[in-house]
Amino acid sequence: MKLWDCLATAIQALLSNKLRSVLTMLGILIGVAAVIAVLSLGSVQQELVQQSFATLGSNLIYVAPRQLGIAGLGGQTTLTLTDAEAIARYVVSVEEVAPMTQTYAQVSAGAESLSNTFVAGVTEQAELVNNYAVAYGRFITQFDCEARSRVVVLGSEVAKTLFGEMDPVGQSIRIGGRQFQVIGVLESRGMGFGVEDMRVYIPLSTYYSTLATSQTSSRGNSVDIISVKVRSSDELSIAKQDITDLLRLRHNIREGESNDFRVIIVESVARQVARVLDIIQFVLAGIASISLVVGGIGIMNIMLVSVTERIKEIGLRKAVGAKRRDILIQFLIEAATLGFCGGAMGVGLGWVIVKVMSVVATNAGFPFAAKLPSDAVGLAVGVAIFVGLVSGLYPAVRAAQLDPIESLRHE
Repeated sequence: MKLWDCLATAIQALLSNKLRSVLTMLGILIGVAAVIAVLSLGSVQQELVQQSFATLGSNLIYVAPRQLGIAGLGGQTTLTLTDAEAIARYVVSVEEVAPMTQTYAQVSAGAESLSNTFVAGVTEQAELVNNYAVAYGRFITQFDCEARSRVVVLGSEVAKTLFGEMDPVGQSIRIGGRQFQVIGVLESRGMGFGVEDMRVYIPLSTYYSTLATSQTSSRGNSVDIISVKVRSSDELSIAKQDITDLLRLRHNIREGESNDFRVIIVESVARQVARVLDIIQFVLAGIASISLVVGGIGIMNIMLVSVTERIKEIGLRKAVGAKRRDILIQFLIEAATLGFCGGAMGVGLGWVIVKVMSVVATNAGFPFAAKLPSDAVGLAVGVAIFVGLVSGLYPAVRAAQLDPIESLRHE
């Protein structure tokens, strides 16, 4: 019996019991849809995280207090501006250093106001080190820092909230009750590090003189974080060790004592985050695959019922020359067809789920493009067919082993 004839017979047998076939495929359909949705959304999440780390720039090291609060706030400040200057002066593998300190303040423009907005004091090096892209106007310059100018660069979301579609450059805003002039607006960082879109930037010297005059310790003006750009990725480990040794010496930390700061290579953090996301995605896909097992049990059950219903047909086919192999292949193809159809419809349902979630997230302010990875589709459909074959194997073997004489006598 030709393979095409077996397929046509399988489709005819499934169509003769449409409702039963659809209900049988339901388990496979739900399982594949869940797997497709998890893998697709996981792929989108990984891409967003990779893009977010890419926006930070390459060869980047963060030096932060040992106890760092949320978004750099609320931790115990142990770093100073002179620490940043020492790193720039004595660590030879360092290209640029950008200290930053920040606080919360009310930011207002006309009738619009934002409470508890991040206000960061930065130097002109922050644009290069942190890879800030200016959409309108310009960034803070050395002259602004030396003159303690009351100028401000807005994050994209702050600019949108305060000024809408109007160009904010040249406009005045108030930060903590003090007037500043807007000189620039940054491009959006997106979902991953969207806190930067809700931040405003002023010269570090202006920050110390207006918003944080109390942030002065015996070792100088305090900073919340020091961003360090290293000359090349090959020197990241060396730079990390040199920065650690320098700060331990400056902070009078003795041998055996713990550091009061942390030195973090952004590239290594990105790798760790990627591994964690892979594990989460694998676990969620495994949970979603339980439906495939349930669907496989359903296929086996229905195929056993089908064998029982078609005993006389099997006996007749054997009587006219059909071999055991022909009967085996016939029932395996029916089971695989159930798996394939359920898998194909599951891919469609999974894509609909991803599209709906994309629309919902976009309306909620977290836009992402719906994607359907081809490898996920191939894997899901392949697994669905495999489950169908495995589930139909026992019923097919049982059908092939039926005695033709006994089958013909069956009522």
